[in-house]
Amino acid sequence: MKILIGYKGKKIGRDLLDLAIHRAKPYSGEVFVITSLLGSEKTTGEEIAQAEKDLEAAKKYLDENGIKNQTHYLILGNTPGEDIVHFARENAIDEILIGVKNRSKVGKLLFGSTAQYVILKSDCPVTAVK
Repeated sequence: MKILIGYKGKKIGRDLLDLAIHRAKPYSGEVFVITSLLGSEKTTGEEIAQAEKDLEAAKKYLDENGIKNQTHYLILGNTPGEDIVHFARENAIDEILIGVKNRSKVGKLLFGSTAQYVILKSDCPVTAVK
């Protein structure tokens, strides 16, 4: 079983990691943790360094729990939703775990919703964690 986490390293990130561990252990599954950054002038060196730090912490946590894993940060010029869906297709992912946050309807209209995009475009099951 292959599980993909769309990861930002925030508080909800630990909830996603815990759920991935719970799902992967019985099947000796592998967890892929990815962070998507926009790239070009929209992404600073500090953001890249923070993404690397967050992914290292996620890897360490999964390693400590005996879960086979890979971490990736993607800077391809795509939206996070596009990166998550594309990565899932390219790597035959069985399930995607993604965090959601409360936003007003206007906020979603203006800024979009990564979770909404992934849920609508993914070829595999998506579990949203609040």
